[in-house]
Amino acid sequence: MNNPLEFYKSRKRELEKEALNLKKKLTNLGVFRLSVFVTTCFLSYLTFGNYPDVFIIAFLGIAFFSFLVFKYIKLKKEKAIVDAKIKMNITEIRVLNGDFHQLDTGKEFTNPLHFYSNDIDLFGKGSFFQYTNRTTTNEGKIALAKLLTENKTDAILAKQEAINELSKKIKWRQHFSALASLVTVKNKTNFIVKWIVNYKSVFPNILPKIQFIFSFISLILIGCISFGFLSFNILVAWFFIGLFITGKFIKKTNHLYSETDKVRETFKQYHQLLNEIENENFKAKHLIEKQKIIQSEEKKASQIFKEFAKILDAFDNRNNIIIAVAGNGLFLWEIANACKVEKWIKTYKHTVEKWFEVVAYFDAQNSLANFKFNHPTFAFPQITPSKEIIKATHLGHPLLHADKRIDNDFIINKEEFFIVTGANMAGKSTFLRTVSLSIVMANCGLPVCAKHYEYQPIKLITSMRTTDSLTEDESYFYSELKRLKFIVDEIDADVFGKEYFIILDEILKGTNSKDKAIGSKKFVEKLTKSKSTGIIATHDVSLCALEDDFSEIKNYYFDAKINNNELYFDYIFKKGICKNMNASFLLKKMEIID
Repeated sequence: MNNPLEFYKSRKRELEKEALNLKKKLTNLGVFRLSVFVTTCFLSYLTFGNYPDVFIIAFLGIAFFSFLVFKYIKLKKEKAIVDAKIKMNITEIRVLNGDFHQLDTGKEFTNPLHFYSNDIDLFGKGSFFQYTNRTTTNEGKIALAKLLTENKTDAILAKQEAINELSKKIKWRQHFSALASLVTVKNKTNFIVKWIVNYKSVFPNILPKIQFIFSFISLILIGCISFGFLSFNILVAWFFIGLFITGKFIKKTNHLYSETDKVRETFKQYHQLLNEIENENFKAKHLIEKQKIIQSEEKKASQIFKEFAKILDAFDNRNNIIIAVAGNGLFLWEIANACKVEKWIKTYKHTVEKWFEVVAYFDAQNSLANFKFNHPTFAFPQITPSKEIIKATHLGHPLLHADKRIDNDFIINKEEFFIVTGANMAGKSTFLRTVSLSIVMANCGLPVCAKHYEYQPIKLITSMRTTDSLTEDESYFYSELKRLKFIVDEIDADVFGKEYFIILDEILKGTNSKDKAIGSKKFVEKLTKSKSTGIIATHDVSLCALEDDFSEIKNYYFDAKINNNELYFDYIFKKGICKNMNASFLLKKMEIID
């Protein structure tokens, strides 16, 4: 699909027609259902007192009415799914037109102590997460945030394969997300998993056998009484014995019911998501591996979840007065269901967490696949063992519109360190975030905003957005020192020899110019000697002298020009040192100084 926007518009029109058709069916079915109800009542009135005619009419009428109710509920669910898909396509149209700031920001995942999440607009208003996230479950949202922040460089080609395959399954992805969006749960799945894993059985192992024998005797007594072999009083006595046995375990069944009531809807709805995963044909290695996890038992995970949902529904029938009295008195109904719940938990507690994780995985992967589908011109990084860490052609920031974005070619070799100078607003910080985000995207398996991108996998560390802390009584300068110490410690502590790409923006801003220059030079020298690769943006051109002392250090800059008393930026990444600064010009231009 070369034009995602046209696809979404076309898909939206198709779904709107389908929704309109379902709405008409629901209206007609509602009118017909009312007609059946009125007709049944009228015929029952006419035949009242005529046996068995009145019973036959009432039975047939109620049966047909129930069938129509079931049909109505099914159609209503279908329409809800179609409506959810319409909303998805509307969202994609808005996002592709640059309107995505109404989506979830994911600001809760911002961590100032993380390797890079606080520096590169990964979370928050206008962030990459806000632009990319289409998860519909809370666990999927957490899984997506984890993918973006885990800083892992392994299995990138396998990740690319999974994202690329899912990107082509757009109708499957939208149907999965539509089903997931209709899930309404009382508790998060991590609470459910914790409860199931830690649950200890409280009912005696012999209790299911007692319940079976008791129910069997009840059936025999009912049969004997029906044929007149025994007195009805015997059944009454037996009935009270059943209530007594039920009462002995009432506290335990009440407690178990209160716990299962919190999870019933989750299992009822999640089995549909598992079913979608099970029945889809995947070819990518990672997708097949996840699919096999939910096929590891003797039955499908979706069927196991569905069975548990039915058990919990049956347990919920304790609120029905007939079942609560007759069912417990004659068949120990509550005890039977409680034992079934415990048996299910004991059987599947070892794997239920993995099944929830699979749903979260696909929910998160669908967001990444959706990003790939929306950007057909972006390039998957080619993993190369060459001396170059990054070799990019027309590299740009993915959140900037293509018509306004200025792309740059960028090549940096292993253990090289670039010092980037430039005037205010010339594009240094945007460029640093562009390179940073391309590394994060590459490590996640995403295509990057470039025409061509060769990459040698590397972990990322940044220091671009340090702030002071009133709560911890820290100055800005001390906060920055802590960040630089974090970077040095991470490099020194990596016993496995993993390489780091370090990106710094104007370090040691909290001290005087001379002290800053000396400290910055020493720090860059240390990074260079550590065999790291990276970029530092600075206004301090004295740092550029390090190029003469270290062959690994290269100078680049972003230029600013003044034409006809107007400031002009070309945002082109150039070799050399910036000669034009603009602070004085801007102060005069804004009439701050003379």
